[in-house]
Amino acid sequence: MLAGLQNVTFEFGARVIVKDATWHIQPNERIGLIGYNGTGKSTLLKLFAGDYTPSEGTVERSRSTTIGYLHQDLLSFDTNGSILEVAMTAFERVLQLEKEIEELGKQLEKDHENNDLLIKYTDALHEMDTLDGYTIHHRTEEILQGLGFANSDLQRPFREFSGGWRMRVLLAKMILQKPDLLLLDEPTNHMDLPSIEWLEKYLQHYQGSVVIVSHDKYFLNRMVTKIVELYQKELHIYNGNYSFYETEKVQRVELQQRAFENQQDYIRQQERFIERFKAKASKAAAAQSAMKRLEKIDRIEDVEIERPNIKINFRVDKTPGRVLATLKNATKHFGSIDIVDNAFAEIDRGDKIALIGANGKGKSTVLRMIAGTEPFEGERVWGHNVEESFYAQHQLEALDVNNTLLEEMQLCGSQKTDLELRVLLGCFLFSGDDVDKKIKVLSGGEKARVALAKTIVSKANFLLLDEPTNHLDMHSCDLLIEALNRYEGSFLLVSHDRYFISKTANKIWEIEDHQIREFKGTYEEWVDWKERNVAAKAAQAQAPAPAPAPVKSAPPPAPVNKEAKKELQKQQRLFQELEQKIAKLNTQKDALEASLADPATYSDKNKFVKAESDYKKTSEELDKANRQYEQVFDAIVELEKAL
Repeated sequence: MLAGLQNVTFEFGARVIVKDATWHIQPNERIGLIGYNGTGKSTLLKLFAGDYTPSEGTVERSRSTTIGYLHQDLLSFDTNGSILEVAMTAFERVLQLEKEIEELGKQLEKDHENNDLLIKYTDALHEMDTLDGYTIHHRTEEILQGLGFANSDLQRPFREFSGGWRMRVLLAKMILQKPDLLLLDEPTNHMDLPSIEWLEKYLQHYQGSVVIVSHDKYFLNRMVTKIVELYQKELHIYNGNYSFYETEKVQRVELQQRAFENQQDYIRQQERFIERFKAKASKAAAAQSAMKRLEKIDRIEDVEIERPNIKINFRVDKTPGRVLATLKNATKHFGSIDIVDNAFAEIDRGDKIALIGANGKGKSTVLRMIAGTEPFEGERVWGHNVEESFYAQHQLEALDVNNTLLEEMQLCGSQKTDLELRVLLGCFLFSGDDVDKKIKVLSGGEKARVALAKTIVSKANFLLLDEPTNHLDMHSCDLLIEALNRYEGSFLLVSHDRYFISKTANKIWEIEDHQIREFKGTYEEWVDWKERNVAAKAAQAQAPAPAPAPVKSAPPPAPVNKEAKKELQKQQRLFQELEQKIAKLNTQKDALEASLADPATYSDKNKFVKAESDYKKTSEELDKANRQYEQVFDAIVELEKAL
């Protein structure tokens, strides 16, 4: 065991965070620590790290166990040193040895026959070699680059970077220290997708145990093999990833509910027996025995839902035209940095678009260009009847700090009652008396949630959302997903939360070569398409190079990649087959729709059931065929380029 809690109770004043909790962390475990915001997940990590002492019970740590703890409080650290220097402080002993070796070398130049100096110098070199000290610069650069830093950034002062980038530097330092137990509190906050994917791959092969607090379901599913949930002041352990936890928890809740109901039936039955016979002499002894049984019974608690599943509802007043917004010949530069160059993009009614990619590509800039708040060269054409609502971090400045939360929400003109506004604020983690707090006393994260709630409550038919899931817990994120799926308008969002994107977007935008590339499909389909493109390029790169043309004769035609040509012919045949299949399925679907529209169909139950079943089956086959059609088309385009 590396570390553990044994019958631990921890309290903040009168508030109990955890009661009589036991949890042991074993070597090489990958654990996700989850729970609603404010339940005390970060507090548990601080107990392990030794920052807090439990009210009761013990925190156990092996003497040899080293612990690395990444948390938001580290952002108070500041220095004039470069980010490379900050990350390399992970190698404290190696840096000390470098100075010792340099000093001993200078002394040996003056006194090269000093045997004691020579022995010290040799020992220092040996220790340096043992610690693999000669590779620390390379290893540090590799980790920083994996976390998204460019080579040109490595010598820049630490204090020049924003909070999110500073946290990455401190994460790099912690990774380089290689502690036995890594405690990571929201490590993916402010990371772009490539950096998150790199961190996943690195931690999967990390030679130590990792405990992660995260609201990123994709990250947890790919990273952890155990979930520990802090719920109602108790720790509940699930041996699987997050998807396993979701399924298993439902089953546990159902079992507990049935057990509770059965016990309540038994208790009521015994109480009726006692009430009926306690006054009768012949049954008094039996009634007394029943009373004693009830007193000794271990009561099963009712399953309490800590947060009800409230629905967030949008209201759309106007239906816009077919095209909501168009960017034409859009060009944007920041100094020597090109964001987009003569780019085109169009948003149609019904589009639910996720704009994704690495940090620094200009995602938020493009969002502001479409919103009309960022100047650029080119043209933005706004559609008919479009009413937009824009959520971004800078929207926090528009909040009136002297208003209460409820007063701020009342200014939105949503015509919702105070009760409805309180319910909505509850979805964004503001409950009870929180709604009477002044905006000026809220933290940055709390202000962001108020701004998002204001965006949601508007009657806009086009939403622009910049990182809307930051500062939300999983439950609130799920409520937002449900709301966006019911939303009748269109939206364009920037997010690094892959689960959120996969559940909401029907189109993917990516900024590539200073152009806005559009992919029509879900996030999973986009990932699959990208992987196939990478594989196709790799196969193309491995294809034999054409033979050089003879100098004296006319150059022969370039040799044909036979495998690529063969694959192209195969895809073209498949393309024709799919065209025929789609035409046939469309005909079948039209016939079935006509049948379902015929009142005579409903007079025969069997005929109706069969028609409905056939229609559903045909629709599913048609959807599948259309997806295959698009994939084959993309493959043909790539193969034709290769030839």
